[in-house]
Amino acid sequence: MLKKLTLSLLFILTSSLSISVLAQQSILLLGDSLSASYGMQEKDGWVMLLNNMLKQEKAEYRIVNASISGETTGGGLARLPGILEKNNIDYLLIELGGNDGLRGFPPKLIKNNLLQIIELAKSKNIKVLLSAIRIPPNYGPRYNKMFSDVFANAAQESTVTLLPFFIESVAGKPELMQADGIHPTIEAQPLLAQEMKKLLNAALLKFEGNLN
Repeated sequence: MLKKLTLSLLFILTSSLSISVLAQQSILLLGDSLSASYGMQEKDGWVMLLNNMLKQEKAEYRIVNASISGETTGGGLARLPGILEKNNIDYLLIELGGNDGLRGFPPKLIKNNLLQIIELAKSKNIKVLLSAIRIPPNYGPRYNKMFSDVFANAAQESTVTLLPFFIESVAGKPELMQADGIHPTIEAQPLLAQEMKKLLNAALLKFEGNLN
């Protein structure tokens, strides 16, 4: 009797674990230094902080961070096939374009790269989220407008969800930005984790309807 009870409990626990693992959604974050803990240790960056929060709350998704400082849309496009081969991904969050803009790349090139990234993900039945990106105003109003429009236009043409620029809330506060005026400080990272959690929850609810 005891042996049967033990086996039954083991079956229940194993089944529950399997369901939990299967239910967890993976979000691949293809980003640049804004998501790569620039100027600090990885554990202090917003991605790690958010993953820790999600784990504590037993949320049904986690972030697989494939962000690299200095990454461009072209670099992300080149790396993506290899990343997808090694990871089982449900969602792709694209946080790229800032370095393209800072280098003055043609908006048409940036958009085409983004569209190719999106198409590659969709071909593998991966749902896509695209983050809007902003660059400093010193590039001139014409280029800044063309650059900003890239993300809205790419999202519209590919029918994917466009998220607001996630560091917008801290970018206007010098005390929360590093000396370069581009990267948020370590003190800003918990705020960014909360902001991205809010944005992701809202976006994923549209897809799944029941994520935490």
